[in-house]
Amino acid sequence: MSESRRARLDTPRETRRSIVRRPSVDADAFGVFAESFARYMGTAKFLLWMTMFVAAWICWNVLAPGDLRFDEFPFIFLTLMLSLQASYAAPLILLAQNRQEQRDKVVAEQDRQANARAHADMEFLAREVASLRMAVGEVATRDFLRSELRGLLGDIEDLSRREPEDEPGG
Repeated sequence: MSESRRARLDTPRETRRSIVRRPSVDADAFGVFAESFARYMGTAKFLLWMTMFVAAWICWNVLAPGDLRFDEFPFIFLTLMLSLQASYAAPLILLAQNRQEQRDKVVAEQDRQANARAHADMEFLAREVASLRMAVGEVATRDFLRSELRGLLGDIEDLSRREPEDEPGG
């Protein structure tokens, strides 16, 4: 009886259905968001907007009437807001850097493979050029053929001059 209740290794386990579904996060979509966020935070536009925000915050809380101020001089709430922004920005920037590192690894591997193929192609072409040089060394050159043909032409001319003299009746 205990054997029938025990899970067997050759059969898959049944999946449990939970009452509350866990939220599913598309890692790629979140990574794209993190990259765009990190890219935006690295611009002069972001720095300008952030500087204007902080300056407006400080000006409002210093120059506004007392009953309209919401963050007095030590600007604790501003510090809290900036810390919150930094606490979210840092992991997003790290995520963007990790994704960029993975892309760089893929590109580096592709470059390495392309370099290996180019090296193999160059070695092959070097062997082909060497074999062509050796084959050309064994082939008759144009100058060699011309000299041989001139020699044969000279022999033919000598033979043609001798033939009329050697003929009987002449």
